[in-house]
Amino acid sequence: QVQLVESGGGLVQSGGSLRLSCAASKSDLDFVLMGWYRQSPGKQREAVAVITNGCNTNYADSVKGRFTVSRDNAENILYLQMNSLRPEDTAVYYCNAQKFVDTDLVSAWGQGTQVTVSS
Repeated sequence: QVQLVESGGGLVQSGGSLRLSCAASKSDLDFVLMGWYRQSPGKQREAVAVITNGCNTNYADSVKGRFTVSRDNAENILYLQMNSLRPEDTAVYYCNAQKFVDTDLVSAWGQGTQVTVSS
């Protein structure tokens, strides 16, 4: 079973930057889709940014122009560069990766990393 481990969260002032990383426990996997999601207290988990194995990307409107998602396909590492952070970006950020097992699309989640943006 694949494990995803996030790192890079922390406390930053408004306007600052952070870079999140997500490493898969195995490197010989073909994740068709990887992405970052976030959840803040009292709210549902929401998609922040996703990227296909062909490096096509999609972003939530709230982070467009500020966040950049990228991936290292050889090492199965996912990144999220977050610039111009705002207090409303405060949340637990989760990494997600999806791959086909036969014809089933299987999803794995990381344990989450806390991002706190102070005003």
